[in-house]
Amino acid sequence: MIPLHTHSNYSLLQSAVTIDNLITKAKEYSLQSIALTDTNGMYGTVSFVKKAIENGIKPILGSYVDDPENFKINCLVLAKNNEGFSELCKLITLRKLNEDFSLIQHLRKSFRNLFILSSSIELLKSVKREDIFVELISTKSQKYNNRNLYDFAKSNNLKSIVTNPVYFLNKEDHLTHKILTAIKLNKNLDNLSQNEVADSECYFKDPLEIEKSWSKLPELFQNINYLVENCNVDLKLGEFKFPTFSLPSGETSFSYLQKISYDGLSQRYVPMSEKAIKRLEYELSVIDELSFTDYFLVVWDIVKEAKRRGMMTIGRGSAANSLVSYCLGLTEVDPVKYNLYFERFLNKGRSSPPDVDIDFSWKERDEIVRYVFEKYGYENVAMISTHVTFRARSAFREVAKAFGLSNEEISKYSKYIPWTSAENLPNLSHIFPEAKNLNLSIEPWKTIVHIATKIANYPRHLSIHPGGIVIAPKPITNYMALEYAKNKGLGLIITQPDMHGIEDLGLVKIDLLSQRSLGVLRDTMNHIKNKN
Repeated sequence: MIPLHTHSNYSLLQSAVTIDNLITKAKEYSLQSIALTDTNGMYGTVSFVKKAIENGIKPILGSYVDDPENFKINCLVLAKNNEGFSELCKLITLRKLNEDFSLIQHLRKSFRNLFILSSSIELLKSVKREDIFVELISTKSQKYNNRNLYDFAKSNNLKSIVTNPVYFLNKEDHLTHKILTAIKLNKNLDNLSQNEVADSECYFKDPLEIEKSWSKLPELFQNINYLVENCNVDLKLGEFKFPTFSLPSGETSFSYLQKISYDGLSQRYVPMSEKAIKRLEYELSVIDELSFTDYFLVVWDIVKEAKRRGMMTIGRGSAANSLVSYCLGLTEVDPVKYNLYFERFLNKGRSSPPDVDIDFSWKERDEIVRYVFEKYGYENVAMISTHVTFRARSAFREVAKAFGLSNEEISKYSKYIPWTSAENLPNLSHIFPEAKNLNLSIEPWKTIVHIATKIANYPRHLSIHPGGIVIAPKPITNYMALEYAKNKGLGLIITQPDMHGIEDLGLVKIDLLSQRSLGVLRDTMNHIKNKN
């Protein structure tokens, strides 16, 4: 039996299962396929796909989606194909961004490339589709409800399946799941209600054990096999998906990049030297061979527009090693004069796009970001998220709060915990001098440290990447789901995947950074000019 109702720690404070552990468990049970259905999210989808494929396991992509007005109305949605994956991204984006989102209404109208699995009678009665399945949940507490659901399926000529919801890896990890839920809801363990936490049976069970329990209903497993065979998504990881750049008539991307590079060369080097020409030709050939031509045109366009508006801007980092960058005006360091190696910036062994960091005055960055949205389309551009994870101090504090300890009690210990990985918590007094007098081997601190260590590096919440922006050739929701940044009041919409997932998807990521010193420099120059 293939688990189809599986949550990872990318569910953001809900599941106590990492993607690595999920894949390891699937291999332990010799599973050929496994699904990831995080709640209202696809934060870890790319990582899941990569690791599943690396281990010879077929990934099934989906999500557990609920209605914001009534959490009892919910379903699993699984992508049938690439179109279904895009529909999945759109559905989750709608769920995250629209306050009046209605799950039933959306499933009635569209999203025809998704399979729907639900144990919600209200949803099953309201959504009439051939690709909908009645979900029977394999836990003892659901036994009575399963009987009613199965009868409902039979009387309405609907197909049924059985699922084993996975919110924690092993049975003994139930407490970790409960603590994560308490952190998410800002409660302590004693105040959690029964319907806020998963059943104690929602661990990764042996599939043979579940098949044995449901052996009298073989059609359930036939339907699971049908779903597995008909869920086929290829994210085409590593294939570049560059935005369309408006070219002058008769030009190709490469011919135009070559033209503007030589225009810049003629201005930077008077007269043009043989050495500079030879190097420029070499760099252009590498850029063309690696198919990064459009990337350079997009970055050049942004910088050109900023300069046209009189903004102070400069590229930094390894991009300064590139003569093409210098000729396009992205950087201001002469790589020929200083004998800087282009290969440090870009070489034929590199599979990811080059990383050009462009600094703007903190007063002007928002203006150039707005230009990018307007130029390439608001539907095709988004700010990139950062997955903020638990470190030692935050894990310790949050777990202690879930146990009901006061801030005063927690601070007596947490103030001595350095900024380090939560994995180091058990050995703090041996590693860090400032923690040498911490005694965390007595209760409740011993249990708190044990749990805090387990959630080391788990995603805590989403934040905004300091400068990252992604530009896609089609609407962003064709490739990923979006949501509001943590402070919804600001109205900033960010990607659910972080920069690593976006790069793996082959999309253009550009760092447009806010640099306070450039603003100070601009203000100083204006002050001098006005004074004179």
